[in-house]
Amino acid sequence: MKLKIIITFEDGWYISSCPSLPGCHSQGRTTKEAFANIKDAIKGYIASYAKHNEPLPVQPFIEKQIEVKYDRIPAGIR
Repeated sequence: MKLKIIITFEDGWYISSCPSLPGCHSQGRTTKEAFANIKDAIKGYIASYAKHNEPLPVQPFIEKQIEVKYDRIPAGIR
């Protein structure tokens, strides 16, 4: 199974999420750790549904990059 993973940085932590699996998140101090931890979280997520003989609530995930132009963005956040 191939799944998209998103990693963001907040308060000194890399937060990893799997948008296709609702509520499946993890974190790490490095991106490598965050990726390893989300893999474990996904395995546990799937195992929990399998144990209870329930279908995975996989949600479709649409990915698209867009460009937004806005003239008044302060220089410090560009």
